[in-house]
Amino acid sequence: MSRKGNCLDNAVAENFFGLLKSELLYLQEFESMEHFKQELVNYLEYYNNRRIKTKLKGLPPAIHRHQALSAA
Repeated sequence: MSRKGNCLDNAVAENFFGLLKSELLYLQEFESMEHFKQELVNYLEYYNNRRIKTKLKGLPPAIHRHQALSAA
């Protein structure tokens, strides 16, 4: 069992799911569960590899992570 819950522990997950809902789920209707799964995979690829984050020096998360690990 982990330590006692803290509202900040879930902040990252809550933010991600809020973005997922507003950028994917609420914008389109899905024909099937398979269609939803494929769109989710596409969104995750975009979110991790192509989405620009100003807090990460204008880089997508995957590239920023790679650069940070290379420098360490």
